[in-house]
Amino acid sequence: MDARAEPASGWAPTWALGRAVLLTGVLLVAGVLLGRIDLVVLATPFALGTAYALRRRPAAQPELELGVGDTHLVEGGPMAATVSVTNPDLVGYDIAVVRTRMSRWLRVEQVGFGGAGLDVRDSGGAGRPFVTSVPRGSAVDLELTGTALRWGRHPIGPAGVRVAAADGLLVSRAVITDPIRARVYPRTEPFDAVEAMPRAAGLVGGHRSRRPGEGGELAGVRVFAPGDRLRRVDWRVSLRARQLHVAATLSDRDAEVVVLLDVLAEAGRSGGVGGAASVLDTTVRAAAAIAEHYLHRGDRVALLEYGPTARRLRPATGRRQYLTALEWLLDVHAESSPHEPYDQVFGPQVLSSDALVVVLTPLLDERSAQMLARLARGGRFVVAVDTLPTELPVPKERGWAEVAYRLWRLDRDTMIGQLREHGVPVVRWAGAGSLDEVLRDVARLATAPRAGFS
Repeated sequence: MDARAEPASGWAPTWALGRAVLLTGVLLVAGVLLGRIDLVVLATPFALGTAYALRRRPAAQPELELGVGDTHLVEGGPMAATVSVTNPDLVGYDIAVVRTRMSRWLRVEQVGFGGAGLDVRDSGGAGRPFVTSVPRGSAVDLELTGTALRWGRHPIGPAGVRVAAADGLLVSRAVITDPIRARVYPRTEPFDAVEAMPRAAGLVGGHRSRRPGEGGELAGVRVFAPGDRLRRVDWRVSLRARQLHVAATLSDRDAEVVVLLDVLAEAGRSGGVGGAASVLDTTVRAAAAIAEHYLHRGDRVALLEYGPTARRLRPATGRRQYLTALEWLLDVHAESSPHEPYDQVFGPQVLSSDALVVVLTPLLDERSAQMLARLARGGRFVVAVDTLPTELPVPKERGWAEVAYRLWRLDRDTMIGQLREHGVPVVRWAGAGSLDEVLRDVARLATAPRAGFS
């Protein structure tokens, strides 16, 4: 993951060279016109010094390269980037001034340049210029280390360098690289769900099914029947009843989990991994945690966006699907839309009737509540996870802002109550165990007869 600069051609004289030439010329002219040999002698060191410094002029431009030490960064984890300055010329560079931009979500704490380390936490970070010399035919690395504060694709660069040679009499034109992007994956919050899935769709998996079959969950003891395996015989019960009995088990089934991300609205201000969480922060981190949990259990996980773009990640299993899901989550962003995105998100053959749909939504748009109600009326197993920050600040502006905010809160609470009355459980995301109680209720409802509505 690197980018090489297109070097600009040409070297320019510095003000030092201009002053040396001007001073030498003035002294020589004055000495000739005034007939003073002392002025000519005084000009000689300036002329000889300038000629000596320019005896070997550099021809090649410096080369600049950006790189990232680890392409799999995680929120709150270490970050390392390198800006490499290379001198391909046969003449050494007296001074190289390097400067680079960094995303505000990549906090630079230590800088190593030219063999020296510097703590820059309180001195402008990577935005300040760094100066070193570069010997001929060698390279010097500007090493930036720190912490990745937030998930996403964050730019490193552009970076620029200017070098001075010939004792500071010549300076190169600026060489600038294109920025590169570092991928920072969301940190998965602790999450675990011990309850059974409401309905399994596959033949094998890690969840207990309500159908008898080959599995590890004991369902009871029954009389031996043709086709039963001998290893299932319960000899203790058989000897007591004087008739063969076998241990009946429930089959293990896998399930399809659809994590639906409501991206119609954003609220709150992100403070990074150690600060306040916005709606998107909670949504992305919760989606990563839920996907990791169910993929680890062998289930199929799909990701959907409820928004104008309606992005979709097809259901699959395994570690490869988990890495693909993390990559997919990096491009999540809030985008409002005047149109109803329901039909393009839940078109034919997109959502399985047996899938558990976990909807991550802040419930800031009325269309989100309508979408949840339509899913429930269609007979889907739906769980709504409230991602609105609890510490959302109350507006303190003049006028009716605070009163309007309170009325909006009451209206939102009423909407959540109506969703629960329609059979849509709404729970706030709180990490481990957030969905256990809700999944228990959904699993209980799945055993009861239910009618589907179109």
